[in-house]
Amino acid sequence: MSEPFDIDQQWDAVIVGTGMGGATLGYALARAGKRVLFLEKGLNHTGNPDALLGDYAEAHFGRDEAPMPAHRDTLAKAGRYQAPLDDRSKPRLNTFIPFVGQGSGGSTALYGMALERFFPADFTPRSAFADVGESSLPDAWPISYAELAPHYAAAEALFRVRGSADPLRGEDARGHFMTPPPLTPASDELFKFFENQQLHPYRLPMACEFVPGCEGCQGYLCAKECKNDANRICLQPAIRDHRACLLDACEVLRVEADSAAARSVVYRRHGVERSVRADIIVLAAGALETPRLLLDSASADWPDGLANASGQVGRNLMRHHIDLYLIEPKLKGEFDNRQKEFAFNDFYQADGQKLGSVQSFGRLPPARMLAASLVDDLRQGPMPWSASLFSMVKPAVNPVLRQMVERRMVLATTIEDFPYADNQVMPSHGGDGQARLSMQYRVRPRDQARIDAMRARMKAVLRPYAFLLIKQAENNQRIAHVCGTCRFGDDPRDSVLDKHNRAHGLANLYVLDSSFFPSSGGTNPSLTIAANALRVGAHLLQTVLSGETHETV
Repeated sequence: MSEPFDIDQQWDAVIVGTGMGGATLGYALARAGKRVLFLEKGLNHTGNPDALLGDYAEAHFGRDEAPMPAHRDTLAKAGRYQAPLDDRSKPRLNTFIPFVGQGSGGSTALYGMALERFFPADFTPRSAFADVGESSLPDAWPISYAELAPHYAAAEALFRVRGSADPLRGEDARGHFMTPPPLTPASDELFKFFENQQLHPYRLPMACEFVPGCEGCQGYLCAKECKNDANRICLQPAIRDHRACLLDACEVLRVEADSAAARSVVYRRHGVERSVRADIIVLAAGALETPRLLLDSASADWPDGLANASGQVGRNLMRHHIDLYLIEPKLKGEFDNRQKEFAFNDFYQADGQKLGSVQSFGRLPPARMLAASLVDDLRQGPMPWSASLFSMVKPAVNPVLRQMVERRMVLATTIEDFPYADNQVMPSHGGDGQARLSMQYRVRPRDQARIDAMRARMKAVLRPYAFLLIKQAENNQRIAHVCGTCRFGDDPRDSVLDKHNRAHGLANLYVLDSSFFPSSGGTNPSLTIAANALRVGAHLLQTVLSGETHETV
């Protein structure tokens, strides 16, 4: 099948992936007149009549079960990742399909829209921890908070963020936001409760238009043009207004390179294999897929994988330790729990401990989806036979789950994760011989101690309320915040990228998704990815792409 434009031209930039990093960078370059081609493995959902909008993919499976390869087409239409991931962290192999995005907008098409800055202290991570053990936590990022601050502000404006300033941040670290809607009654109750506990709640910065009937849309594609994701804010405007081009349903197979530079990107679309050339090549396929592409691009010049002279590609995987607290408010009658509305950071750095953030989570997925997830967790746990027992009692459990979904306010704690070289993602082959990804990841005792410390603090502060803790911090399937697998740094011996996100040893290969994080911070990664993409975009326009622009396509 021929492409709808001249694919064989020399592009200024070919960008693999259309999530927060890739779409934001591509928009910045296209707006400056550069010829940009996006390659997206998933589908373009804008204007696609087959796209599943406004509901979870699981609602269309036909039966209540966790995602499996048989659901590939449905997951694709819902903007979801479709390939199994083998978790080899324990003696018994667990296999699951990660709940991350794949399609226009990447994971932002599914995200909960919270766009938080990292704290200045996150850029000097070792200074906050007396004992980091065998972790590879760096002394500092190769850039400072001050260097990223103007790009944080630009990203907040670009994504039309609504919220209020966190009172615990200094003036130089506070965002500048549009006005959010008033708190809903149950959130207002909890907000005032935390204030009375001498905590410092604030309105969570949200990339949301809050149109009438807004559902929050966490975990599924927005049907109301309300979610300010990378597709709506960057990808589609780049195509519509600045002549960027997009190939969706496009599987990138490898990057071809010599010892000094990347030369082309090889992809397969509709069964046909082709290649494209560009002045710069950007990988922004996510912290799972980007290292796979680099490792699959091994050659005589790069025998251990492209950009992998350090041996760090795929290593230092972080995912955040996230728990959920289901709180029964004092408010009687009906209330709205769909929105993520407030947060507080009193436990981010307190009493010599650096833990993480506390945020509204929004509404849990439907009861039938929770039940299917529980069955899958049991099936993959130490007693797989218990999944059959649970299935037998599921009709009695469903009303309890519905009560949890509809009558509880949910808070999420996000605890900073440490990088370890042996926590990693790597290509492998499944029992069917098909290429797939494997991961190994284990929580160390010192990290478990921080998880337990956060749970103790939350228990103490919530004591007047009836609440249920859903422990997810140790669950390897909770990988939505995955990062760190192609870290940037100043030393090519222990990092993959330099401070401008260029691969060490390659003149024109860049990585712009969450892979570049050398530490995870203790809050949402999306805004930091976007701000860094704007920073790198400005650098590229001043240096590598500073010459005359090509004739537009």
